[in-house]
Amino acid sequence: MGMTLLLGLFALGIIIGMPVAFALGLAALSAFFYEGLPHFVAFQRLSSGVGTYSLLAIPFFIFAGELMLHGGIANRLVQFATALVGSRRGGLGIVNVFSSMLFGGISGSAVADTSALGSILIPIMKKEGYRADYAVNVTVTSSIAGIMIPPSHNMILYAVAAGGGISVSRLFMAGVVPGVLMCVLLGFAAWIVAVRHGYPSVPFPGWKVVGQTAIRALPGFFTAVIIVGGVLSGIFTVTESGAIGVAYALVITGLVYRELTWAGFVMAVRQASKTTALVMILVGCAAAYGYMLAFYQVPEALAGFITGYTQNPTTILLLINVMLLVAGMVMDMAALILICTPIFLPLAVQFGMDPIQFGMVLMMNLGLGLCTPPVGSCLFVGCAIGGVKIEKAVLTIWPFYLAILVALALTTYVPAVSLTLPNLVFGN
Repeated sequence: MGMTLLLGLFALGIIIGMPVAFALGLAALSAFFYEGLPHFVAFQRLSSGVGTYSLLAIPFFIFAGELMLHGGIANRLVQFATALVGSRRGGLGIVNVFSSMLFGGISGSAVADTSALGSILIPIMKKEGYRADYAVNVTVTSSIAGIMIPPSHNMILYAVAAGGGISVSRLFMAGVVPGVLMCVLLGFAAWIVAVRHGYPSVPFPGWKVVGQTAIRALPGFFTAVIIVGGVLSGIFTVTESGAIGVAYALVITGLVYRELTWAGFVMAVRQASKTTALVMILVGCAAAYGYMLAFYQVPEALAGFITGYTQNPTTILLLINVMLLVAGMVMDMAALILICTPIFLPLAVQFGMDPIQFGMVLMMNLGLGLCTPPVGSCLFVGCAIGGVKIEKAVLTIWPFYLAILVALALTTYVPAVSLTLPNLVFGN
């Protein structure tokens, strides 16, 4: 009865439109009270959920991303990408993917990527004769690069949800190859669709212009180098690198590019504060909910159900992927990381998957959920910018879904895709 209360109240909260954090908190507290557990334990779990030191990096990463969003870095990355790869057939589609790979590796946010690059590229693509749904689909699906390519605050959430025994530095390195692989496949899909529809290309401006745009974009791109390089070299902790990244972003956008206005700075502070508050409330409520999931042995029950159906590792990993994909279609990514990690990670490890590799599988699955109805936030943002109905965009987005699914399959069944780089950098 208690487990029914825990799961049922959460599901009811989601169905009636309650914020995910509140649905988690209400369900967890109800289960605590039903079981007669001391009330202070529930609030202990809530507070301990946000008491992890590594979570301090999240507000810094979010703030740095907001500063770059309002400070002109995205514009310069788009100019560089256009000069470098825009001369191919359907070049602006490839530019979109390449820009997402660059900006995503700086902002670490898929929604920020969609908002910043979509506002620049979608109107340009429509003006140049590209269909609006194509422009939206390329922008939305390539935004997942912000989740995979470091730095990514979602990877910090995963490390916390996994119990704190996973290195964030290894996770950062593990995301590079899957993220780039996914972007290459998306670029290929964008090119195929562009050729099929006869979309135009822009003239190659020459290597001199490529060099000039690269130089202009380099200070902004160096933000990611400072953050990730500082962590990997051991000079900074993850939290310290986030703080250094914020300071550097302020200098670049305010003093070098001189595009960060006071209004833009206030907006960045406001949005970063709002997002941080939402994430931290979610983490606290998810910690209490996870405690009750463990109390009712839900992870063990699910593992027993799946292994009772099949003992084939390939089939089990496929089932995990399917369940994560379905969950990603109906819930927010951060909440799912915190809920699904303690449930599926032990099962994946039991059947031979490295925790680092599972983290990449989880990120890509849930990232795809950001691009799918009914609650895909990136899809909503992209369609709003492009002035396209969601139903119309979804009808033509399948080649890009297919590209991501191919990258997901390779990441799931070929451990070297996600493990080679961190093993080279840090050792086995």
